[in-house]
Amino acid sequence: MKVTFLGLGAIGTPMAVHLSEDPFELTVWNRTGEKAREFAEEHGVYAEESPAGAVSEADIVITCLPSSREVESMLDGIVSRIPRGALMIDCTSGDPATSRRIAARLAEKGVGFVDAPVSGGVKGAVAGTLTVMCGGSEKDVERARPVLEAFGKKIVRCGEIGAGDAVKAMNQALLAIHIWSAGEALATLAKLGVDAEVALDVINGSSGRSNSSENLFPERVIGRKYPRTFKIALLDKDVGIASGIVAETGTPAPFIDLAAKLFSEAHQLLGEEADHVEAVRVIEDKAGVRIS
Repeated sequence: MKVTFLGLGAIGTPMAVHLSEDPFELTVWNRTGEKAREFAEEHGVYAEESPAGAVSEADIVITCLPSSREVESMLDGIVSRIPRGALMIDCTSGDPATSRRIAARLAEKGVGFVDAPVSGGVKGAVAGTLTVMCGGSEKDVERARPVLEAFGKKIVRCGEIGAGDAVKAMNQALLAIHIWSAGEALATLAKLGVDAEVALDVINGSSGRSNSSENLFPERVIGRKYPRTFKIALLDKDVGIASGIVAETGTPAPFIDLAAKLFSEAHQLLGEEADHVEAVRVIEDKAGVRIS
């Protein structure tokens, strides 16, 4: 099976590594051509200079780009080159409306489409244990499954095209809410003189725990180490998608709307390269206290 992977970012690169180790004939492309060439040389696969060249003989095309906007823009140059009968799997954390437009254009050319955003971060991508949220027909998702299993441990069909994007967006909204609420709680406790490690020990053994308080805060907030594994710019984008979905569906969701507003502000204050958990620094500045 010929697989083309477009987008060797922080998460896309380890995903492509797993595909290079499986029985696939892999071709890669990246906006920075040197990175694609180095990857190809290291892993014994093919690198193409253009996305159009990369997809021209593919059975499966995987995209892993910053947003749906980049995927849709790329489509103009590749849609005529993707072979009829191929399947495009978009692992971008995208938005449902754009994915539906992309799918409609591909369908006119006889190409299938599955939106398949992933969760688990760089750590999960390296370990090959990502959760993959799929939107598309049952037939297309099952066709995609053997490829997705190269880097995903939990692969779930969430519904029709766009459903994977929607579930991912809501997951990200919850992540943002958990980070911000835990930050506010710890900042308040710090003002009362409660040690943050003691507070987290209690919270993580109680009903207020979350993945953020258990796995992110000990290293990044208590340890003051903010590895750039997931930029706040991307979480801002994801929560914005979630806020757009609730508006489109007419669902009252003040927490999600507030999370979108707060992370947009934090993104502007901290810049493009900040880690998503560094939003806690904004909470600390506003409260006039350092949590740890």
